[in-house]
Amino acid sequence: MRCPFCGNVDTQVKDSRPAEDNVAIRRRRFCPACGGRFTTYERVQLRDLVVVKSNGKREDFDRDKMSRSIRIAMQKRPVEPERIEQMISGIVRRLESTGETDIPSKMIGEIVMEALSRIDNVGYVRFASVYKNFQDADDFDKFVAELRPGAAND
Repeated sequence: MRCPFCGNVDTQVKDSRPAEDNVAIRRRRFCPACGGRFTTYERVQLRDLVVVKSNGKREDFDRDKMSRSIRIAMQKRPVEPERIEQMISGIVRRLESTGETDIPSKMIGEIVMEALSRIDNVGYVRFASVYKNFQDADDFDKFVAELRPGAAND
């Protein structure tokens, strides 16, 4: 593993332990060249996923990109970071278990929204506002109205 501080390729693992509900390994590393310490995480990857955007463009699936957007939606919400990480790992496992390597971005967005709706409605609405490209307050009103009990009866 290359040192992020000096670029040395000969770093040493000082400590390894399970992380993220035993779906990753957390490694503390030390660089003998500069003395820097840093942490890496190792996860199982079943297959290389490719995201197919709505415009047809293809790009490698980036767990960190998805994670960032979820964490932004969940900012300052009363949900434990471990719970969010478990949700993210579950989403990735679900995507990998489809058996497909090409995953439409729409499918990823829907799966993320489904997972968020189960743990926090505010995070769900925040994510949806970006995913569904809300343009004004009416878009929020319509979306939130669908969340309210009895909305179908109105």
